[in-house]
Amino acid sequence: MIKKPAGSRKIKRLWKTQEEKKMVVVNTENIPGREYQVISLVTGCCVMCKNIGKDIGESCRNMVGGEMQADTQMMADAKDKAISYMINQAMSMGADAIVNVRFASTTIVAGGAEILVSGTAVKFTA
Repeated sequence: MIKKPAGSRKIKRLWKTQEEKKMVVVNTENIPGREYQVISLVTGCCVMCKNIGKDIGESCRNMVGGEMQADTQMMADAKDKAISYMINQAMSMGADAIVNVRFASTTIVAGGAEILVSGTAVKFTA
């Protein structure tokens, strides 16, 4: 059994509705054993900011070192929401899967970040 490091916590996942769980999402160009037809590029984008209380606490953490937990959670939430938006776009096109998924991240303002996720929506043929 793998032990979690001290101080670790479970990061909640926001993008797992019943419909979204059915979507195959991979970062490879192919899904072994599956043939498919390309539908279209799909994207999801989320911009999130921390609240002022967490921002003050993170500033102190930045001075002494260690994980900036509010930032980590903010980025995880933004990533999950961006994935959810991408999956919903693919579902609206009738896709069965999204291949070649890629992520990009930028800082918009101090304490805020943007996550962009993109991939290729595909429909299984066999």
